[in-house]
Amino acid sequence: MQPDPTASAQETPALPAGRPAAEILTELKALRTADAPTRGGRTFAYVYDAGREGLDELAAEAYAAYATVNGLDPTVFPSVARLENGLVGAAAALLGAPPGVQGTFTSGGTESILLAVKAARDHARSTRGVTDPQLVLPSTAHAAFHKAAAYLGLEPVVVPVDPVTYKANPTAMAAAITPRTALVVASAPSYAHGVIDPVARIAEAAAEHEVLCHVDACIGGWLLPYLRRAGRTVEPFDFSLPGVTSVSVDLHKYGYADKGASVVLHRNAELRRHQYFAHAGWPGYPVVNPTVQGTKSAGLLAQAWAVLQHIGEDGYTSLAARVAEASDHLIEGLRTTPDLHILGEPEAGLVAFTVLTPATPDGTTGTPDLSLLLHLADEMRVRGWYLQPQLSFDGLPPNLHLTLTPATVDRVDALLTDLPEALTEARTLPPITTDPALTDLAATLDPDTLTPEDVAGILAFAGLGESADGPARLPDRMAPVLYLLDTLPGRLKERLLTEFVGSVFRLR
Repeated sequence: MQPDPTASAQETPALPAGRPAAEILTELKALRTADAPTRGGRTFAYVYDAGREGLDELAAEAYAAYATVNGLDPTVFPSVARLENGLVGAAAALLGAPPGVQGTFTSGGTESILLAVKAARDHARSTRGVTDPQLVLPSTAHAAFHKAAAYLGLEPVVVPVDPVTYKANPTAMAAAITPRTALVVASAPSYAHGVIDPVARIAEAAAEHEVLCHVDACIGGWLLPYLRRAGRTVEPFDFSLPGVTSVSVDLHKYGYADKGASVVLHRNAELRRHQYFAHAGWPGYPVVNPTVQGTKSAGLLAQAWAVLQHIGEDGYTSLAARVAEASDHLIEGLRTTPDLHILGEPEAGLVAFTVLTPATPDGTTGTPDLSLLLHLADEMRVRGWYLQPQLSFDGLPPNLHLTLTPATVDRVDALLTDLPEALTEARTLPPITTDPALTDLAATLDPDTLTPEDVAGILAFAGLGESADGPARLPDRMAPVLYLLDTLPGRLKERLLTEFVGSVFRLR
């Protein structure tokens, strides 16, 4: 008798025989204890907390009501179209859309950006015959645009930003437009520094060249209009500017819906059509996908719709005012803390600051101190705060990034109390250094030819090696790791980070 090739697989069950629901939920809750808190205002990145009682429960119930509904086909589930049209209509109204603007609900800012870039690529191909398209973007544009360019075959043309304001340079952006340009990008605001690009001038330049212009308002799209309503001055950044042809806005940021929920809007249905994928050349059902996803649960759509309906116009205005209050208070406190320097003029809930070496006796301003900055991030994490480290790039200084939400209003005083104490403690720690020989070696390495053993050795040196009993684990203090990464060439850094994440998601 021949051996059964499936026997070993059958002898090792993929799953347990079955476990009680209570036991499973208890384990899930236990796993969450190692995560950063998503509520309470102490995690200043990745989470957006409205600080409103009952909002999480409403979102969960709305999701549950639609979790089994398939968003693939609105002719079978017409409620999907009703909910999506409601969400898209609200976003269009909020963002100054004239009649004719059309949009789509997506899984997040990355998908919204991907679809905007696809629409621009296909539009340039069909209307101008562009077969080797370019994407013109400021150096502070979100990495999702580079991801879209890599996926969709566009060449990114990166334009340096103003080194003082951190805003896109509209003259340089205009000069970068060529007959190959499919899309020009502006941010409102940029994630890294929280400043709003001069959208009006960038969109005007794009229109003069008959090129599309996308505004990445994933962060600011649901906040800036309500800041304006709350009495703050906000320059036009949306469809009120004739040159703006598409806008992305995330509802899971300052709309406070659960992740992932976003909307991408196009000035007209003709532009949106280029975003779609349709295929009838197979024997199955005719396929028309407005988004990257085909089958998808309508649960995220339903919870986003429910959250927006519940908070409403007055609620969002009030929440925006609280974000502004938290931002004002934090900025004032940072400016009065010695050796801290805010980058640019934050305008939309995001603040980035760096740590400077002490000023010299003649009054010369200090320079960014990467070692101290990273030690400070670790010390704040010890105290229960997460401030997001951002490394240096193209002459722009390393910094700590903070996302302000309504829930952080009551936490700013405590943060500003802990910050000087953490800074004092950070100064007592030995400065981080990198072996010059290692830096010289890194400059000679070709990321594409490194062997798995080479990469494993570098990761182990950086403190990111695999543990003996499972996937790689982060060290308790990230300062030495981040300092090393900051010194490495960009492509080598990308290769190492790719391998590290791969080692985290690895079966034993």
